[in-house]
Amino acid sequence: MMFQPLRHRCRPLWFVLLFFVGLLSAAFTAQAETNPYRMVETWAKLPAGRTMGAVGDLAMDPDGLHLWAIVRCTADEPERFGNECLDSTLDPILQFDLQGNVVKSFGGGKFIWPHGLDVDRNGNVWVTDGVAAKRTPPGKRGHQVVKFSPAGEVLLTLGVPGEPGADSTHLNSPSDVVVAANGDIFVADGHSFDEGNNRIVKFSADGKFLKAWGHTGYAPGEFRMPHSIAIDLRGRVFVADRGNNRVQIFDQGGKFLAQWTQFGRPSGITFDAHDQIYVTDSESDNEQNPGWEMGIRIGDAKTGWISSFIQYPWGDPREVRGTGAEYLAVDREGNLYGGEPRPRRIQKYIKVRP
Repeated sequence: MMFQPLRHRCRPLWFVLLFFVGLLSAAFTAQAETNPYRMVETWAKLPAGRTMGAVGDLAMDPDGLHLWAIVRCTADEPERFGNECLDSTLDPILQFDLQGNVVKSFGGGKFIWPHGLDVDRNGNVWVTDGVAAKRTPPGKRGHQVVKFSPAGEVLLTLGVPGEPGADSTHLNSPSDVVVAANGDIFVADGHSFDEGNNRIVKFSADGKFLKAWGHTGYAPGEFRMPHSIAIDLRGRVFVADRGNNRVQIFDQGGKFLAQWTQFGRPSGITFDAHDQIYVTDSESDNEQNPGWEMGIRIGDAKTGWISSFIQYPWGDPREVRGTGAEYLAVDREGNLYGGEPRPRRIQKYIKVRP
């Protein structure tokens, strides 16, 4: 008899909890159903005789009519994931028209594992070689960022080829690069949880080292695989801190501003001209980020509020290997292009409703 009043007092609490659980469930369901895109199969068409390799980063050309993409060299040896261009002279940097045809290519013999890519306002193409230190043979490739002219001429290199390091002249498995409006260069330096630099390095437009921030860790301003880097319309630097399941935001001097965890386990970040942020999650699974779905989350770049979600229909959280797009580009019509390493394809998504 003593517990009867207590039980009655607890009953409203259960109703409140159930109510909020219902609201959360409805919110997630609504988010999952807000997908204003449809997939276009077999969009990218390679020249005759070439098989699609693992796809890395990609970006729109300033003309709005072409897409630049990294397509790694060897396609018939999946176990070689991580050094697919080591023994190949195939061009890994390809330019596509919006119908999916290759119109230009270059970069053959200059990379071991081309990974990150950016195109600056002048149309120059920047590419990182993110090969792991333990997979780097003696030679003159790896651990670099290379700047190409739109025609494929090498204009600038950052890092010492074939030598991983952590000082002002060396890089170690750089994942990505982005160029600011004033020409400053930001490199996400480190494609590893426990090995590598796990830092952001800033250079001047002519390649002079300016500063670096961050190291391996979990705290704000620390990283565990800074996989992608991008700059929004406000000039803020966004880093996909994939190993820590968060996006970190900095000013261009390296001051920590915020961290967002609502984008899952981020692999790639990009923005459009309408202040929208697009974040790819190619690795959420039952081990690395349980409870999250793989896909592309789209939201407001100012507030971080997510408005749309494209779920990868082939993503299986029981498979701990990563799938779907790691990087993403968006054209002026709002159509998306996803670079998928393991499925080995460029997946186009057409926007079908506002």
